[in-house]
Amino acid sequence: MKLLAIDTVTEGCSAALLSNNKITEQYEITPRGHSQRILPMIDELLGQADLKLSQLDAIVMDRGPGSFTGVRICVSVVQGLAFATELPVISISSLAALAQAAYLEQGSEQVLAVIDARMGEVYWGHYQFNNGRMCLQGSEAVSTVATIKLPPGEWLAFGSGCQTYPEDLSVLNGVHCLSAEREDYPRATSLLELARFDWLEKNLLSAEQAQPVYLRDNVAQKPKQKMKPVG
Repeated sequence: MKLLAIDTVTEGCSAALLSNNKITEQYEITPRGHSQRILPMIDELLGQADLKLSQLDAIVMDRGPGSFTGVRICVSVVQGLAFATELPVISISSLAALAQAAYLEQGSEQVLAVIDARMGEVYWGHYQFNNGRMCLQGSEAVSTVATIKLPPGEWLAFGSGCQTYPEDLSVLNGVHCLSAEREDYPRATSLLELARFDWLEKNLLSAEQAQPVYLRDNVAQKPKQKMKPVG
């Protein structure tokens, strides 16, 4: 199994390669440098492994949610590579990647994945551990922290939403936040951990089928200004 994963949907920019049961990764926090850094990262990983893109089995994509620009970059790069090589695509949620990272790093089996969505809201989803991976319970959503509803139990909040809204999250019943000074963004390594399951289950897409998930459709819209009366 040879998989290449790409993630540019938040401030973190990363690419990771799974080859011979070994994962290698290039990762940087570069809020505005994704389009300049992601292709060199991919080239370096493939060069270190002495592989050509066409020798891979599939390309793994973070489909979002995240920043509109970051999600578009990720989808565009993956589609371009997949079209050029006719490789299948494995599509993974950024929130699922966060939840998987929380399990691997903290051992948490119930995770509230939260990404700062700006405009006073977060992208969020709650996940539970099942047979080696974190699985979404219910649906992903975008809302204020105060309107998040979780089943009873202990939940670890994980992601950039914890940096922006640590106090709001900590007052939710059963929710525990790590330090607000942490920078927890989705990473390509976590995408690969989940993509192993999709590869074995043949959850594969064509380049055309690989589509972004934004959750919020009106991010670019601003409140309409009231017209001042004339005269």
